Amino acid sequence: MFCGKIFMDLNSASTVVLQVLTQATSQDTAVLKPAEEQLKQWEIQPGFYSVLLNIFTNHTLDVNVRWLAVLYFKNGIDRYWRRVAPHALSEEEKSTLRAGLITNFNEPVNQIATQISVLIAKVARLDCPRQWPELIPTLLESVKVQDDLRQHRALLTFYHVTKTLASKRLAADRKLFYDLASGIYSFACSLWNHHTDTFLQQIFTGDEAAATSSLERTLLSLKVLRKFTVHGFVEPHRNVEVMGFLHAVFERLKQFLECSRSIGTENVCRDRLEKTIILFTKVLLDFLDQHPFSFTPMIQRSLEFAVSYVFTEAGEGVAFERFIVQCMNLIKMIVKNYAYKPSKRFEDSSPETLEAHKIKTSFFTYPTLMEICRRLVSHYFLLTEEELTMWEEDPEGFTVEETGGDSWKYSLRPCTEVLFIDIFHEYNQTLTPVLLEMVHSLQGPTNVEDTNALLIKDAVYNAVGLAAYELFDSVDFDQWFKNQLLAELQVSHNRYKPIRRRVIWLIGQWISVKFKSDLRPMLYEAIRNLLQDQDLVVRIETATTLKLTVDDFEFRTEQFLPYLESMFTLLFQLLQEVTECDTKMHVLHVLSCVIERVNIQIRPYVGCLVQYLPLLWKQSEEHNMLRCAILTTLIHLIQGLGADSKNLYPFLLPIIQLSTDVSQPPHVYLLEDGLELWLVTLENSPCLTPELLRIFQNMSALLELSSENLRTCFKIINAYIFLSSSEFLQVYSGDLCRSFCELLKDITTEGQVQVLKVVENVLKVNPALGPQMFQPLLPSVFRGIIDGERYPVVMSTYLGVIGRVLLQNASFFSLLLSQMAGECGQELDQLLGNMIEMWVDRMDNITQPERRKLSALALLSLLPSDNRNKDMKYSSARCSVSLFPSVIQDKFCGIINISVEGLHDVMTEDPETRTYKDCMLMSHFEEPKVTEDEEPPTEQDKRKKMLALKDPVHTVSLQQFVYEKLKAQQELLGEQAFQALMETVDTEIVTQLQEFLQGF
Repeated sequence: MFCGKIFMDLNSASTVVLQVLTQATSQDTAVLKPAEEQLKQWEIQPGFYSVLLNIFTNHTLDVNVRWLAVLYFKNGIDRYWRRVAPHALSEEEKSTLRAGLITNFNEPVNQIATQISVLIAKVARLDCPRQWPELIPTLLESVKVQDDLRQHRALLTFYHVTKTLASKRLAADRKLFYDLASGIYSFACSLWNHHTDTFLQQIFTGDEAAATSSLERTLLSLKVLRKFTVHGFVEPHRNVEVMGFLHAVFERLKQFLECSRSIGTENVCRDRLEKTIILFTKVLLDFLDQHPFSFTPMIQRSLEFAVSYVFTEAGEGVAFERFIVQCMNLIKMIVKNYAYKPSKRFEDSSPETLEAHKIKTSFFTYPTLMEICRRLVSHYFLLTEEELTMWEEDPEGFTVEETGGDSWKYSLRPCTEVLFIDIFHEYNQTLTPVLLEMVHSLQGPTNVEDTNALLIKDAVYNAVGLAAYELFDSVDFDQWFKNQLLAELQVSHNRYKPIRRRVIWLIGQWISVKFKSDLRPMLYEAIRNLLQDQDLVVRIETATTLKLTVDDFEFRTEQFLPYLESMFTLLFQLLQEVTECDTKMHVLHVLSCVIERVNIQIRPYVGCLVQYLPLLWKQSEEHNMLRCAILTTLIHLIQGLGADSKNLYPFLLPIIQLSTDVSQPPHVYLLEDGLELWLVTLENSPCLTPELLRIFQNMSALLELSSENLRTCFKIINAYIFLSSSEFLQVYSGDLCRSFCELLKDITTEGQVQVLKVVENVLKVNPALGPQMFQPLLPSVFRGIIDGERYPVVMSTYLGVIGRVLLQNASFFSLLLSQMAGECGQELDQLLGNMIEMWVDRMDNITQPERRKLSALALLSLLPSDNRNKDMKYSSARCSVSLFPSVIQDKFCGIINISVEGLHDVMTEDPETRTYKDCMLMSHFEEPKVTEDEEPPTEQDKRKKMLALKDPVHTVSLQQFVYEKLKAQQELLGEQAFQALMETVDTEIVTQLQEFLQGF
């Protein structure tokens, strides 16, 4: 082990550190780990970073060692460069390091050079220009030198520094960057022009090696200019040089595009050249995004440029796909730009907006829009040879690409479709007749031998689907469906499959826009037939449309039921047939949607799927996203099967166990869906099995995570309590209580309420043992009431918990009261009085009618009970009154006030008999009648109803309880003393009370 003093002598220190760095590059963990530990200790030693600088600037050393030294240096900047950081570097050492970093720009290894540039930029972010004023001047001098290597490395560093400084957002930092930009913008422009001219001269003279080097400098200097142009000026349109550069971009773009045409695809410059062309377009797009009004003078030129290359012959042989995408993005951003859209009342719009709108309007004339629309549909929407080949050779890959694969958002097709949608939306009155004319020209079936005509029809139908919402008033889709589209779906020729696929897709786009409900059976018939189509792509697309159909608001189960069995069978066969993970996920999702919508009606048909899912789960071991789809399917399957889902437990419960075990790596992907499946399984379980009980062992670790899934965890705990509280709490109450105690130390208000709701449910289900099981939590609840908890929702829950204890376990309440009196150093009667007073004062915090009635019952239970009434199950023990009669009488007025409030909450008047009835009373359990649009009750819903039949809130009439308690009080005190007590209550409250108690 070395101490910090070794860094005093730079040479000897370099030798020691070099040795450890060399060990840290070893593949042998026995050598690697001790070296890493040593380097970690040295990170905070003075002089360590000077040694690292000495090592990675020594070009004679091993590249891997130098690379590691750079990385440690870069990480050290993040941790120790700030003055306020623990173990921060001294100002003296930082000054030495800054000077050393910009002494020479001659790093020969590209990767290390890039890392050095990045770490210089990191220091610049913190120190430039105040502590490092010489950085920018040094860079500007270094980019002028004739030495190619030094010039390139200086340019690379200049770019990274500019990029970093441009990203700072504080006002003072922005001001510094504005000053820097205005000071060196002219130099940056001349530097870029110099390298650009040099490159073009060299490429046209055939000097490829020199041209490649110059192009790299052109690219770097353009990156610098992009940052200064976009982020370096508040009002860039007022700067002549900025606007001059932006106009020059168009000329340079033309030069580079011609250059790309001339050099051919095999030229070594080709890749870099295309990147530079794309960078030119990014300059324009970024500037438009950040400064839309400053861009106004370039709207006309931008549109002319982009449209000419994308929609005319000018782009043929020149424009490559990524460039076309960028041009389309430029058109789209101008068309959609909110800054260019005037208000409905033109006079409310700014002059800048009106000017931009005028330019747009003058450009997008009818002929221009018509040509753009026709070219988009008849050229860019056409399926390419490459796509058709992929359809034949890899149908699943084709469908994944079409529906948004990884490369989808960067490809041409989605870009053209988005541009079409945006332009059609903006100019729908102009373009609707154009598109309808194209549709009318395609009436009737198309010759299967005419491939081009089939592709044109596919493209036009695509356009009609994309513009569905805009065409709502212009297309009678129902008639079109009946008179033409349905017939096209029935053309079974193999060459007609693009039309079958496109038509069923088109119907999916219109299903939620305009499609009569009584046509659904005809559509279901067509879908059933297409799910048997010979082409896999058609079948997959049909499944997608089926999902959109069953997801639609107009879906009616009774219309679908005649087709359910055959549809489900065909979907299951499709699921078995497809092999790609993405496709299986997609088909599973369709199956899930069908199951979810038809609910219990699915029960006769799921046998095949239930048998197949275990095999699919096993096969998907390396595909966690597919397993997520399986979990989602199981969730809907359990909901559909209800209590019958118990038959799935041998397969289902191990899946829940794995998905919710945080010690298993897959939980990162599966946890959220796994918890939902666990909850749904409990909600639909007819009984608690040992295996289902055992899974709860996963819960302690889940509660420790305190993640966004905590709410679901509490729902699961409540589900166990409702399912079998005695068996569950006997095993897990101790662990649960400990977890709750830990959670309550550091949890949000909402989390606190969720914990207390669990306790409240335990007390509701098991009033005798519940308070003892969660006794460690109750003192803090009691204390929260006495202290006047400031959050209403928490206070409401506190009162609910204590209300349960007081009403249903009075003896335990007395013990708790004695414990709290000892802890608070108060007399019992004083503490009880304070609790009642706070309860009355904060009654308005309780918003749930059940809890408000509970509070009334609980406080009334403090009054004497009538022991002669053997039917009153929930009258409290008399110990409270016999111990504290004076306290109860002192608070009598408040108790009556709460009781009358409760009566107002729960009593409803019969208009015929003019008598009152407690609307919360339940006498027997009835199976609710479920309409088609409602979900049937789960097993847990039934359990909650049965529990309610034992809950005093739903079995004890508040009206009768008030009467019995007041009568007992009267008998205990005598008529005169009782009347004196009643006189402490407000006369209006007494009048309301008498009205509620009429008939007793």
